[in-house]
Amino acid sequence: MKLLLSLLVPCLGLLLQAQGEEPKPVAAADRTAVVEGNNAFAFALYGQLRNRNGNLFFSPESISTALAMAYAGARGGTASEMAKTLHFTLPQPQLNPAMGALLSDLNAVHDGYQLTVANALWAQQGYTFLDAFLQLLKTDYGAGLNQVDFKGATEAARLTINRWVEQKTQDKIKDLLQPGTLAPSTRLVLTNAIYFKGDWQTQFDKAHTRDEDFYPSQTQTKKVAFMHRESSFSYFDGGTFQLLEIPYKSKELSLVVLLPKDRSGLPALEQSLTASNTQQWLSQVVQRDKVIVALPKFKSTQQFELGGTLGAMGMAQAFSGSADFSGMTGKRDFAISEVIHKAYIDVNEEGTEAAAATAVGFRALAMRGPVEQPPVFRADHPFIFLIRDNRSSSILFMGRMADPGN
Repeated sequence: MKLLLSLLVPCLGLLLQAQGEEPKPVAAADRTAVVEGNNAFAFALYGQLRNRNGNLFFSPESISTALAMAYAGARGGTASEMAKTLHFTLPQPQLNPAMGALLSDLNAVHDGYQLTVANALWAQQGYTFLDAFLQLLKTDYGAGLNQVDFKGATEAARLTINRWVEQKTQDKIKDLLQPGTLAPSTRLVLTNAIYFKGDWQTQFDKAHTRDEDFYPSQTQTKKVAFMHRESSFSYFDGGTFQLLEIPYKSKELSLVVLLPKDRSGLPALEQSLTASNTQQWLSQVVQRDKVIVALPKFKSTQQFELGGTLGAMGMAQAFSGSADFSGMTGKRDFAISEVIHKAYIDVNEEGTEAAAATAVGFRALAMRGPVEQPPVFRADHPFIFLIRDNRSSSILFMGRMADPGN
């Protein structure tokens, strides 16, 4: 009888120091391939989610990491579909150490901000998994094995995993697994948590924050708190849109805001949003001596069930009775049942705090020049934003702010 595994992955929020053996040396080309693939998946997933109304926020880094742990046990056509959908271009023996090296870099000691990633493996008591699979997750992903009783104490297992998620995200992601998410047939849950908190390199003065009009649409307006600063910023004029980069302390990470010039221009900007286009735009930013910035404060919590989306993107077999995750147990007894993601962000005068969680469920089957006028970057209508690791170019978080008042 086939089994469906519950793989749960906490995503936006806190990254903990990975536990496990030291990762093996990884070629620079492999690191680059992982980042490029993860970023390509980030924009592809955004393209699927952008049709939803309102605000949007998620951590592609967390989702990629969680699904990479599942992919480590995938074989045959299931593995091929997952690799194509997730934009994994390296063979598994190279991919996993490269993912581990990226996680190690993210978990390194940081100057001026917090950034941590944590992974864990939750298995049914007494259920046998291949030693090679368990060792791989421990070595490359720092995912230690925790045994719980999904069969006899499903609710207790759910609460235990939720507490882990809350702890790793500084209590920003609560109740990731709602009652009924797990079942006595659950055999495995893989979790990933990411947490970020950073102050701006130069903070916004709270005395300059005031309520002003924001235009969620051509026919709507509402008062929201706008932060103001006139300073030197990295800036790019893309013709129909503006791009602004606001660095956090140490400048290792930045908030990147893409603002259409037309108040109704967000759909067109989203249509052109790809990994290659964004990388090209970022390569053209220049440091302007003065940019007049007005940015709304905003806070948002988002939750998604991504199983249907990922299936539609090309990895349908992983959710079906023909799924092959024999790299986990030596048998074809698992299939993904759901992928749950929850994310949180708070942008204010001091900086940004972000956290997220993802759950993938497997269950038992029954150049600079003179400037005459400073640019004005007034984000008073819907815009796109990213939190980017400038060292690796990894996109850690991304989203759309359609209405700061919601």
